[in-house]
Amino acid sequence: MKSINKVLIVGGGIGGQSASIALRQIGIEVEIVELQPKFDVYGVGIIQQANALRALDALGCADEALRRGSPYPMVKMCTPTGHQIAEAGTPPIGRFPSHNGISRRVLHEVLLERSKEVGAVYRMGLTVDTITDKEDGVDVVFSDGSTGSYDILIGGDGINSKVRNLIFGESKPNYVGLSNWRYAFKRPKDLDTGYIYFGKKSKLGIIPMTEDSCYIFVVSAEGADNPFITEDQMIPKLQSYMAEYPIPMIQGLIDQVVDAKLVNYRPLETLNLPAPWYKGNVIIIGDAAHATIPQLGSGAALAIEDAVVLAEEIKKQDGVDAIFSRFMERRLERCKMVVEASEKLGKWELLTFEGKPLPEGANVGATMGKTCMGLTQPI
Repeated sequence: MKSINKVLIVGGGIGGQSASIALRQIGIEVEIVELQPKFDVYGVGIIQQANALRALDALGCADEALRRGSPYPMVKMCTPTGHQIAEAGTPPIGRFPSHNGISRRVLHEVLLERSKEVGAVYRMGLTVDTITDKEDGVDVVFSDGSTGSYDILIGGDGINSKVRNLIFGESKPNYVGLSNWRYAFKRPKDLDTGYIYFGKKSKLGIIPMTEDSCYIFVVSAEGADNPFITEDQMIPKLQSYMAEYPIPMIQGLIDQVVDAKLVNYRPLETLNLPAPWYKGNVIIIGDAAHATIPQLGSGAALAIEDAVVLAEEIKKQDGVDAIFSRFMERRLERCKMVVEASEKLGKWELLTFEGKPLPEGANVGATMGKTCMGLTQPI
């Protein structure tokens, strides 16, 4: 039985870097190839729920993420005029709060620093062109013509994963009819936790990132066929969505939306690859396998959990098939729960924005609550 000693990770995002840390911590030789020539992550925020912090703790990164972010309690869910109707989020897990708001750029920096500290090797501006799976490992040809041989290959290269398409055939993400806008601001003095406001044409959240900064996100429906937004539309459209909410804290931010290049806008897509997420000595994790829309703020958390679980199974060194099979047993239903609940919430939001009635029995709070409670369970 061949042991796993040398691993190639394709993709230097949250999942890939988490995998590099987890594997180096158990003594595995790791190379990461990242298509971008340098790390230049746009710094709009990300929500880390308690289960994400628990997984980061296994990587030695949770305390630094909390120090450089902004811990906060349950999110207050409100009407457009600010009346609170519920709370949402995972309950605290052990010493970890319900949430931590953090800049995506800062989270990448925390992971990068830890990954380099434990000895992962990075090769930037590079990806794989061909993957040849063999009985005893994987041979690859990189995009610069160089070659390499590894015991296993982990694809953590995102929703448009090249590894996934090379191994499983081409599969395209599914656009759900919704789009997400994000913009960073100086933090208002009265922002004591995260808030989500449910409007008729949009949903708006305001989330702490540090003691001095926050970001807003807006979920909207920009058209089923063509959600493309030109740069000259970015500021007026985002401001128009914010204007729907007569909340002083929101109204005071509208005039601060001044730079279209700082508007982070993207149509929302999902992808849920059928099991198994591996073939031979190649496995994919994170958004490459189970991309979810951010209605539950759990996409990054699932990728970090994937990395932690995979390393735990690799540590047993009892054969690739057994390792990958147990990984699937531990991850499939949990990830499916999040992806399906997020899609359900997204469908209900889209119906609301289109002025259509929700299906009988639709309950946003109950769906969010059940899924968030499920995320508190061990991984």
